[in-house]
Amino acid sequence: MTTHRFVPTEWHNVLGTLPPALTVASGDTVITDTLDASGHDKDGVQRRPGPNPMNGPIFIEGAAPGDALKVEIVRMTPNRATGWTRSSLAGNVVDPESVRELPSRDAANWAIDRQAGTAQLNPPVKGLEHFVLPLEPMIGCFGVAPGLGQAFSTATSAENGGNMDYRGFGPGATVWFPIAVEGALFFLGDCHAVQGDGEIVGTGIETSYEVEVRLTLEKARNLVWPRGENAEDIFSVGNARPLDQALQHATTDMLNWLTTDYGLSKTAASHLMGQVVRYDVGNVYDPAYTMVCRIAKKWLPGR
Repeated sequence: MTTHRFVPTEWHNVLGTLPPALTVASGDTVITDTLDASGHDKDGVQRRPGPNPMNGPIFIEGAAPGDALKVEIVRMTPNRATGWTRSSLAGNVVDPESVRELPSRDAANWAIDRQAGTAQLNPPVKGLEHFVLPLEPMIGCFGVAPGLGQAFSTATSAENGGNMDYRGFGPGATVWFPIAVEGALFFLGDCHAVQGDGEIVGTGIETSYEVEVRLTLEKARNLVWPRGENAEDIFSVGNARPLDQALQHATTDMLNWLTTDYGLSKTAASHLMGQVVRYDVGNVYDPAYTMVCRIAKKWLPGR
C-alpha cells in the first residue's frame, strides 16, 4: 500500500468525468490540503471560485461500474487559523413570512485555535462573547463521478455523493460510494471546522484542512446510494428534494442493506428499523437535501 501526497494544481466545481489528477491502487492512502467553500487555501489565497472547489479527480485502478469505493476518513487536521460563516439563517428554513425579517447574510469571521481545538466568532456578537465551540471536523462535499457523462455541481448531491454536509462524515467514519465510471474518479473538498445539523445558515465554519483518506475498491457491490459506518452506527444516505424523498431513499437503502448483508427478512428488518432507527438531517440548504437513516451496531445481527 502506498501513501500519496497529493498537491493539486487545479480544482473543480463539478463532480464528473474529468482527466484524472492522480492515479492510485486500491488500498492506497491519499493526503491532501483542501480549499474552503469559497476557494481559499491554507494561506488565504483564492485558488478557484466557489462553490466548493474539489481536489481531484483521483482514479482508482481496476474500478468499474457496479463496484463500490470505500473511503476511510483517517485524519482531518486544520491548517488555517481562520474560518467563515454566513450571519443569518437561510430563507428556506424559516416560515415564509419571517424571511423579510432575517438579518443580512454577510460573511462572519471565526478564529480557529488549532492547539486548543476550538473556534470562536471574531469579533464576537453581543450575547455570544463567551461562545467557544470545540472543533468537530467533517467533509462537506465528496464523492465519485456520476454515470452517463454527467457532471453534477458541487452545490448539490445525488447517488454519487456530492455536497451532503452531513456531520457524520468526520475522522473515524468509513463511507462507500457506488461507482458509475471506470476508475471511480473520486473528488474531495469543502471541509468544515464545525457545523450544526442541516447547514441551516448555508455554511458550516468553512476553512481548509489537511485530509488523510484511504481508498479501497470493493468489487460488484452494486450500491445505489452512499453508505457509511463509524464505531457506533451504520447509516444510509439519501439525496433528493423534497425532504421526504431523501428520507425514502435512505430508508429503502437501509432496508436493502439489512436484508442483503445481515440476512434479515423484510419483516424482521421492518421490526428492527421501526423501533431503533434514528434519522439525521444533512444539507437542507442546497438544491438536493440529504437525509441519513442510522442504526446502532449493537442492534445488528452478525453479518
